Amino acid sequence: MKVIELEASLAERTVADIIERDQSELLSEWIRRQKEDLSTRQDISDAELQADSRKLLGVLRDTIKSDAPTDIRSADWARVRDLLTDLSRRRALQGFTPVETATFVLSLKQPIFDRLVAAVGSNMKLLTEQIWFVTGFLDKLALFTTEVFQKTREELISRQQQEMMELSTPVVELWHGVLALPLIGTLDSNRTQVVMQNLLEAIVSKEADIAIIDITGVPTVDTLVAQHLLKTVAAARLMGAECIISGIRPQIAQTIIHLGVDLGNVITKATLADAFRIALRTLKLTVTSA
Repeated sequence: MKVIELEASLAERTVADIIERDQSELLSEWIRRQKEDLSTRQDISDAELQADSRKLLGVLRDTIKSDAPTDIRSADWARVRDLLTDLSRRRALQGFTPVETATFVLSLKQPIFDRLVAAVGSNMKLLTEQIWFVTGFLDKLALFTTEVFQKTREELISRQQQEMMELSTPVVELWHGVLALPLIGTLDSNRTQVVMQNLLEAIVSKEADIAIIDITGVPTVDTLVAQHLLKTVAAARLMGAECIISGIRPQIAQTIIHLGVDLGNVITKATLADAFRIALRTLKLTVTSA
């Protein structure tokens, strides 16, 4: 066991020595390979590429020299992980692919291998150990960039979906005291929360007495959708506004009856125009021609 640890330590020291001794040449060769891999991209500057590469190479050298364990999740590798986290997030937002991001790390292999062969090529056992050591930690770091990249993309997609939901549930003021909330698409739990939040905020800001929820654009109404609608109506009532549900088509009416959904004393209308007339009548308002 001690022999294996000694050999591993020797491999680490040799790799660290090569990075320190040949840092300028390594950096130049590494950047050249990266440019070849990213030759089709125009959204990353040479200055950014050189800065990222120089920082990582320096931190790698310091980490390996400190006899850090090969577990890149350990505290000794924190600086390396921080650099790669920042880089992976930036590249995810810039539109890079996971492969292009991981290649940033993987393209360092060949320049290091070439110098290892030149340094200890006659000692095949040591060379094998060194190559295995380099391959191990660079592969792990490349996988780490992929994990960070994927998480960043998921966060971005989630944020975009949230923004789309908010944009797809606009609250329109039809008249002073009368709001309309046209719904289009599927109404699930997440979207219901957005709908409810937008409606309640509009009721307060516009001092509305009546809110018309139009479901003309909702393809199907099942028990779950009906429950979401009733929750929204109940929340609006707590804020002092009555709701009218419009867009009740014959098929939806039959479905609601078939499901046995009780809409209680909620007013329903076939069209938004009908609901608007009811709202004006409730507020004792009339529209007359000039």
